[in-house]
Amino acid sequence: MTPDIDAADSDRRVCQWRSQANALKEFASFVGKTESAAHIKPLHWYVACRLVVEGGFHPDDIVPRPPFAVSTRKNESTLSYDAALATGGERTILGGLKTKNVDVVVTKDGIGPVLAVSCKGVTKAFRNLTNRMEETIGECTNLHITYPGLVLGYLVAIRANRMIEKAVSESVPEESGAAVKLAANDIAIRKGGEPVEGIIKFHAALRELTGRRGIRNDISRYEAVALAMVDMIGKGMGTIISTFPAADSPLRLEKFFNTLYLRYDERYVYSAPTLKAVTERLHWSRLSPAFDPAKGISGIDYDARLAGDV
Repeated sequence: MTPDIDAADSDRRVCQWRSQANALKEFASFVGKTESAAHIKPLHWYVACRLVVEGGFHPDDIVPRPPFAVSTRKNESTLSYDAALATGGERTILGGLKTKNVDVVVTKDGIGPVLAVSCKGVTKAFRNLTNRMEETIGECTNLHITYPGLVLGYLVAIRANRMIEKAVSESVPEESGAAVKLAANDIAIRKGGEPVEGIIKFHAALRELTGRRGIRNDISRYEAVALAMVDMIGKGMGTIISTFPAADSPLRLEKFFNTLYLRYDERYVYSAPTLKAVTERLHWSRLSPAFDPAKGISGIDYDARLAGDV
C-alpha cells in the first residue's frame, strides 16, 4: 500500500505516488528555498503517475519512472503498486538549439520522446510573470524543432496569495510565526477576489501559446497549457480556485490531460496503424492490485483507464 506522506518522504528524490490534492497541498505549504525544486517535485510525480493510471502509458516509458509494475497475460494488463521500481530525475531531450532537461517525458522505443510535460511553480513576484514568456516560448520551439511530433504540455501552478493575508501579516508580530509577510509584488488575489493584473496578462499570453494540433503547425505553440491558481489559506490550502481561469478558458486544468491524450493518439496511434503495437495506450484490468486500497494507491482524483471503458 502507498506510504504515508510526511516531511521525510517529501525529501526523497525518486518518484512517489501523488494525487492532485497531495501535490498541490505540498506546493502550497512548502517553506524552503524554491531553488531546490522541492516545492514542485510532487507535481512532477503527480503528472508521471497520472500518465500511467489515467493515460495508460507503461511506467517503463516514463521519466521519472512511477512506482508501478505491469504484468500482461492473455492481452490483459494488470497494474500493481511497487515503490522499489520508481526512479527520479529528468530526461534530457535533444533540442534544435540545445539539449533540455524536461520534467516528465514519455519515450517510445524506436520512436523517441512522444509526450512531455514541463511544470512551473510560481510562488511570488507575479508582476514579473510575463518576463518569463521568452524562456517559455524558447523551450517549446527548441524541442519542436527536433521533434515536431512531440506532444508537449506546460503546466503552471501559482500560489494564490490573497490581499487579506498581507493585512493579517502586518498586524501580527513577525516573531510569532503566525503568518508569512508578503510584499505587494507577491499578492496574487485582490481583496475583491479577482487576480492581479500581472496574472491576467500572463493568462492572456499563455492563451496564445496553446492549441497546437498538427506537426506542421507553429512549433512555438504547446499542444496543451494549464494554469492553476492554488489556494493558500485555511482548510482550502492546496485546492484549486475555480473562478480563474474562467470556465471557457483553454487553460483550465481539467482540459489539460485529455488534450494531451487526444493529440498523442492522433499522431502515434490513428495516423500510424502499423506502429499500434508499440504506441497504443494500455487499459488496466479492473482487478489490478493498484486499485485495491489495501494493496495499492489511494486518493485517485481522476478516472483510471480501465479495460472495458469506451
